[in-house]
Amino acid sequence: MSNKKNLAFKIGEIVVYPKHGVGEIIKIENMVIGSIKTQFYVVKMEQSKLTIRVPLDKQEEVGLRKISSKKIIEEVFSTLKLKPKIRRIMWSRRAQEYDSKIFSGDPIKIAEVVRDLFRKNSQSEQSYSERQMFQVAIERLAREVAAVEKTDYFQSTEKIEQILNKK
Repeated sequence: MSNKKNLAFKIGEIVVYPKHGVGEIIKIENMVIGSIKTQFYVVKMEQSKLTIRVPLDKQEEVGLRKISSKKIIEEVFSTLKLKPKIRRIMWSRRAQEYDSKIFSGDPIKIAEVVRDLFRKNSQSEQSYSERQMFQVAIERLAREVAAVEKTDYFQSTEKIEQILNKK
């Protein structure tokens, strides 16, 4: 089994780990676990001081992927411009749906959550959990947008908020 073809990512590459967001591959480590030699990507997550080890043979399972193309980010912006879809179901059910969209790692699904949970200052109060979930979603989205557009997190957050406020 040649390990070369397993290396989908290079050291220094920016990747998205759906469960945790945007990170950078800082090294590729070999470890022996129970007499089996395993290779791991060591991914330093951007926002939390977290370092994650992803076994090369589990990279697809955990959904590790390259950051989105510019084309996908354009779709993200289009998604943000659409009318929010607010489903009249209990918050706990909606929260579950939003959660699974956020942790899917799919930027378009995350953009839907951002759009649907966004409130202008003039709009009705949001519950604490809605605001929290909005924060998680916009942070995820902004970090990926920043990585794709080579700007920083604050600029991309601002860009997203401007789009949302224009509606």
